[in-house]
Amino acid sequence: MHEMGIVLHLAKTLDETAEQERLTRIGKVVLQVGEVSGIMTDLFTDAWEYFKGRHPVLKDSELVLETIPAVTWCDACKREYPTVQYGKECPYCHSGETWLLRGNECIIKEIEAE
Repeated sequence: MHEMGIVLHLAKTLDETAEQERLTRIGKVVLQVGEVSGIMTDLFTDAWEYFKGRHPVLKDSELVLETIPAVTWCDACKREYPTVQYGKECPYCHSGETWLLRGNECIIKEIEAE
């Protein structure tokens, strides 16, 4: 379960940000999670609930997860398509000359704090 490791890294990053910015409390964290990042959001939320109790600045914080749709680019026909629906093969030209454009990232989008 790599969700624990990601949440631990996120909590550490938020602790460091709070220290640098002299924040006393983080109320909300908006995290964008790629559709094919491999992060299971229910496990991630459970891990968040566990770790926020161990980080005073996060104690009462809310985690909001937003999904970044996975999009693949085809080098053969120069078109984008939804990755999850079609996979590696381009639905337009059936080429395998494709690569993931976006959808595997995990980004802190917003932090609300005092």
